[in-house]
Amino acid sequence: MTIEISNESGVDVDETVLLRLMEHDLAELHVSPDADVAILLVDEGAMEALHVQWMDEPGPTDVLSFPMDELRPGTAETPTPPGLLGDIVLCPQVAETQAASAGHSTLDELLLLTTHGLLHLLGFDHAEPDEEREMFGLQRDLLLGFHAAERRRRRA
Repeated sequence: MTIEISNESGVDVDETVLLRLMEHDLAELHVSPDADVAILLVDEGAMEALHVQWMDEPGPTDVLSFPMDELRPGTAETPTPPGLLGDIVLCPQVAETQAASAGHSTLDELLLLTTHGLLHLLGFDHAEPDEEREMFGLQRDLLLGFHAAERRRRRA
């Protein structure tokens, strides 16, 4: 599995934690170890340009996902086939503002946004109430599992 992380945002971000999160999430979602995903961190100007270009909406946003091979989550018996999941683009400056409003750290917000972006790559959406319940429930479960794994890792 190739997880490429590129930080062009100008903000110091602990990329090793993002990498561990992606490894955790992909394993939990039974995605093939031969699947590839890229995470790009950009500044507000670059994010705004992407937001206008792809969503036709003004201003920077927190996360954008660009799926490639339309892969879906697998199961333990039938993992997702190898392929290119796509790209997740994050804006740490927007994440920082949202984190302050939510009362948690910027890193926690980036973890949430990364998981959210991955779920979009895997075909999840939140346009309808039932879709939102499913996606946000899975997002919560993945993050709780990751935080538990991180606590175990720190104690070891």
